[in-house]
Amino acid sequence: MEEKQFFLSPDFVGRMAAIDIGTNSIRLMVAEPLRGGNYRILDEEKEPARLGAALAKTGRLDPLAMDKTLAALGRMKQIAEGFLVTQIRTIATCAVREAENGPEFVRRAREEVGLDIEVITAQQEALFAFQSVSRSFDLTGKPTAVADIGGGSTEIVLSIGNFVEAIYTTQLGAVRLSETYGNETGMLGGDYFDLIDVIDRQLRKHTKNLVFVPHMLYGSGGTFTSLASMVMAQKGQHGLSVRGYQVTRAEVRHLLDRLRKLPLKDRASVAGLSTDRADIIVAGLAIVDRIMDRFNVNVLQAHNRGVRDGLLLTMIDEQQGPPRGLAIDRDAVIDRLAMACGGEVAHGKHTAKMAADIFSQLAGPFKLDPADGPLLEAAARLQDVGYLINYDQHHKHSYHLIMNSRLEGFSPNELELVANVARYHRGADPKRKHQNFRQLAEHDQDRVRRLAAILRIAGGTDRTNTQQVQRVIVHLQDGEVGLRLVSPHRPDVDIWGARRRASLFEKVFQTRLTVDWDCAAKANGQG
Repeated sequence: MEEKQFFLSPDFVGRMAAIDIGTNSIRLMVAEPLRGGNYRILDEEKEPARLGAALAKTGRLDPLAMDKTLAALGRMKQIAEGFLVTQIRTIATCAVREAENGPEFVRRAREEVGLDIEVITAQQEALFAFQSVSRSFDLTGKPTAVADIGGGSTEIVLSIGNFVEAIYTTQLGAVRLSETYGNETGMLGGDYFDLIDVIDRQLRKHTKNLVFVPHMLYGSGGTFTSLASMVMAQKGQHGLSVRGYQVTRAEVRHLLDRLRKLPLKDRASVAGLSTDRADIIVAGLAIVDRIMDRFNVNVLQAHNRGVRDGLLLTMIDEQQGPPRGLAIDRDAVIDRLAMACGGEVAHGKHTAKMAADIFSQLAGPFKLDPADGPLLEAAARLQDVGYLINYDQHHKHSYHLIMNSRLEGFSPNELELVANVARYHRGADPKRKHQNFRQLAEHDQDRVRRLAAILRIAGGTDRTNTQQVQRVIVHLQDGEVGLRLVSPHRPDVDIWGARRRASLFEKVFQTRLTVDWDCAAKANGQG
């Protein structure tokens, strides 16, 4: 019998499926990845299972909702397998994350359906949504906000271009708030104003210290797509794509005011609104309106993909990776981030060189881990990327930009160490009251203290930003550490810059530090 031959597109690299289990609905996307990180959708399915129904009141997933969800997952798995996918990844968000019996649901999915569910954090959920938006819209150089409104939570990402500055997570969900504040007979009275009040309080609590006003709000999730569909229907704009459709805040306010006055049975017949979302749309639009108010944004753009798209893009990136046999060039990766953020690249590279000089000479006497050397150099080169946000607090912004950069070639733990060392290249010393520092393991806290202490001194040796100090010679004598800055001319300002940054070094290494000049000619044996 002749063996069948299958001829695939040269772009074909293995079909995959992404399943997103949300509080309100479950969504499946089956896709054929294309080279270069793109993909072609083969099938999409949605099931409004309301897994998170009554969760706010009971703290548990409803048994009937669990059964319905598991049945839907079984069908979706069959669909995916019918497309001969080579990989299925299933994630669960707020409902399963919060529910007391969430682990039981995950166990049943594994045993009854054969799916391993990954319960992701709110931060991961936010980054999936942001990745989807950043690949669909040109964010270059623009201060933006990305909001993903789900049934149980809302995540908001602030970014400059493709660089994430802050991630805010809240428990503002369309299903959660609808169950608490009602929706059957409209929301004309106190319930509506209580709803607005609780949204405002949550946003003020979880979005403190806003560093800039975004030019645009990008919204993912069913609330935003329903909003765009209803506005288009009102204007008779049939046949337009929801993705990228712009809605003004005035249109949001008018639509919200109209819908909250309608009983549920009348709301379900509004053009552009699906019947399965009619009972939660008022709460959803209220969240949109208050986000726009909080961030002072007047226009939003709807995005009809979101978390599952971000998940699929991540799967493709992981599958394709760098070309076979080609290692990731960490040096180039660091350079790209530094230049894209407008950091002082020359100063960063020179500081990294000085830091490497100091580290290598201290490694033996102070038992420093050689593996920390490359992390110190990476932190030195990226210490000023926070200038992209603002100058005065740039060290704090550098931490956020590095942490959310997904730098290729760095493990999550390495990235966290690099971000923390860059965070403390200036400003306050590392303290356990700082969340970014407190969440590190004790061993890693010690590493950050040591590396940050060295980085501060190295940065001080180029206080003039002229790179005139060629290298640093370390002398250890009588319990003191002496640094001699090798330069053809006496670098008084750079000596002063290193000396004034000595306090953390002296505290961490329990020694006195001195800094002086070593003439370059003499150091090279010419004097």
